Amino acid sequence: MKIDLETLLTKTIADEIVVFPTDTVYGIGCRLDSQHGVEKIYALKRREGKKALPVLIGNLDEAKRLSENFESFESLARAHWPGALTLVVRKSDAVPGYVTRGLDTVGLRIPDDPIARAILNRFGPMAVTSLNLSNEPPIMRFDDVKPFMSDVDYVIDGGNLKSVSSTVYDVENRKTLRQGTVVIR
Repeated sequence: MKIDLETLLTKTIADEIVVFPTDTVYGIGCRLDSQHGVEKIYALKRREGKKALPVLIGNLDEAKRLSENFESFESLARAHWPGALTLVVRKSDAVPGYVTRGLDTVGLRIPDDPIARAILNRFGPMAVTSLNLSNEPPIMRFDDVKPFMSDVDYVIDGGNLKSVSSTVYDVENRKTLRQGTVVIR
């Protein structure tokens, strides 16, 4: 159901799936503690079962809580967050294994979008990935969101977006896994 941000923020969500704009592309997400929601996202996207989901967060305190090695990426986070940089870091026990698919790392990011941050600040960390079928381009136009509307609980219209997916950087191995607009040297 299409809903405005103010109304969404009055809801209590548990296993619901939310589609919303980020500073890069439209994302599809659920609360971090919702295994049912995570499995629904995998099914909807036809996503490979062993591929982890990234986690969007609203602030650095959440990065500290969800990682074991905040000090190893704090300078990168402070330099580029909020923004289009996903940092793959060693996860803490606060990140469920069903989100990371058993990996000991998690991709964390604070998006630079007021809608996304309002949602994250209200509902806490969320398992979020790009809205699209696996191996298809991410969705940036709201008209392309419409075919997914009947399969999700809430959709926020953020208009047409003009960015590319975030850069994904593996902190431990000091390696760029996906190049976006942020360049790490």
